[in-house]
Amino acid sequence: MTQAVVSATEVINKSPEVEHLLTFQEYLEYEGEPDVLYELVRGKIVPMGATTLKHAKICEFLVYKLQRYFADQNLSMVAKTTVGVRTDDNTSRIPDAIVCYQSLWEQISERPGAGVLDFDEKPLLVVEVVSSNRRDDYVIKRYEYEMAEIAEYWLVDPKKKRVLVFANPGKKGGYTRTDFSEDTFIVSSQFSQLFLSVKKLLAPPLVEELIKEEQTRIKTLAQRADKLAQRLREMGVNPDEID
Repeated sequence: MTQAVVSATEVINKSPEVEHLLTFQEYLEYEGEPDVLYELVRGKIVPMGATTLKHAKICEFLVYKLQRYFADQNLSMVAKTTVGVRTDDNTSRIPDAIVCYQSLWEQISERPGAGVLDFDEKPLLVVEVVSSNRRDDYVIKRYEYEMAEIAEYWLVDPKKKRVLVFANPGKKGGYTRTDFSEDTFIVSSQFSQLFLSVKKLLAPPLVEELIKEEQTRIKTLAQRADKLAQRLREMGVNPDEID
């Protein structure tokens, strides 16, 4: 039997190239395509696919409702999209929406590099709208957010017509899961006065139309106030002196 002799150089040349895994810092400085969002998953750059219009509509409506809730309750919180959340040493996700304290948002808003909340900058809430890769949202991301000790994770599932709330306000013992069907309202331990219909969230109106309705109500109230003030003046009462 003839035995072939292979040099060490040939073995090295034939061996597969070792893939370079990015560190978290390298990810923050990574520059890809300008219109593409990238997540970092165990050191690998993963481009995020384009969302459907329904997906975008749900996210816009949810952020609008949260922002109005914070304003009504005088809470110093913000709701944002396309903000990254670090969940492991070399993993960073981009949820569909996040909620964090306004002070934290102002602190990091001028920071260079990718917009990502680090380990010590935890959001109060992360939200994912289920897309084609359902296992990512139901299993992998749920585990990552739980391990990162994020107090609340909402999973909005248009196909199943439900919203799942995973919550662990005390950050002990892991998430508890509550399912909200289409005919119910989402209940959050952090936002107790928020009344958000699952049905309306899954089939939301246009935010632009809601803003128009708000402006119409404001104008109507202003007109009524002007008429009342005029009537008081006709009666000899100065409306500016009324406490």
